[in-house]
Amino acid sequence: MAEAILTATDLVKYYPIKGGVLRRTVGQVKAVDGVSFELLKGETLGIVGESGCGKSTLGRLLMRLEEPTSGSVVFDGVDMYAQKGRAMRKLRRDIQIVFQDPYTSLNPRKTVGDIIGEPFDIHPDVVPKKGRRKAVQDLLDLVGLNPEHINRYPHQFSGGQRQRIGIARGIALNPKVLICDEPVSALDVSVQAQVVNLMEKLQDELGLSYIFIAHDLSVVRHISDRVGVMYLGKMAELGEEDDIYGRPTHPYTQALLSAVPVPDPTLRDKREQIVLKGDVPSPANPPSGCRFHTRCWKAQDKCKTDLPLLEMRPDGAGEHLSACHFAAPREIIETIDLTEVDPTAQTAGA
Repeated sequence: MAEAILTATDLVKYYPIKGGVLRRTVGQVKAVDGVSFELLKGETLGIVGESGCGKSTLGRLLMRLEEPTSGSVVFDGVDMYAQKGRAMRKLRRDIQIVFQDPYTSLNPRKTVGDIIGEPFDIHPDVVPKKGRRKAVQDLLDLVGLNPEHINRYPHQFSGGQRQRIGIARGIALNPKVLICDEPVSALDVSVQAQVVNLMEKLQDELGLSYIFIAHDLSVVRHISDRVGVMYLGKMAELGEEDDIYGRPTHPYTQALLSAVPVPDPTLRDKREQIVLKGDVPSPANPPSGCRFHTRCWKAQDKCKTDLPLLEMRPDGAGEHLSACHFAAPREIIETIDLTEVDPTAQTAGA
């Protein structure tokens, strides 16, 4: 078993709702409400879920860009929220972020060389001042860009190239963990594959650990070793990639996977899609008990009152973490790519 590089315990983040003439707090938006997990050294942990479920807020909490309402994050054996001043600045070297929008995350008034070299200005002891230009050019080459373009501006690059610039900035200080907040959602499908393959290459070469936040289930499956599914601020299911995609036990995960398009036209009518009833409840007023019970076809009276714990539950072949009182696997029809198989052999023994 690999050692944990980052451990989050009962992370909570509530945003106050102000109202009235005196702008008093009249409620709270429960963006993240008791999330716990571990990130192992060298692995990729995918975080998926609907928009508004708290994925990006969780990423900002792990970076300490937001202060939590409660909970703790232990990074490489150090309590992150107990650090201050110089100690916190030193800790920030080892955990960096790649943002979702590859254009707005880059300063349009600065050249690519200034953008990627800015971390060296904040942490001057990492690279000597005379060697920074060479270091920036090496980073550009590492992410597949022309080092000669160091004096260009962000608007002179395509979307995929801009995201490569963002990745180069993220790895400039040689961090141990890189938080990727939907890094490919704004890119074309072909460019998405290039960026994901680049990230896998960098992980092997630099020994990085990734927290990959996204809503595209196919991208998350391609890059992740383990996957966590979030719903309304809580972790609904967490396990190995094969466990989550092959043997999901939480009804919400099953509904998400049933909505993924099937590439084989002959199987599209054979796969049952789960259509959830109702809308996602407001995080300012989440349901009692299990937060998914208002849309769940398995819901019983127990689900309305008792909060299910994220614990090991059987999945048909073993067990993995799931937060459902009635967790059970559901058969998923899988397809096989036959494009390179001889046509006469495709139906043999089908």
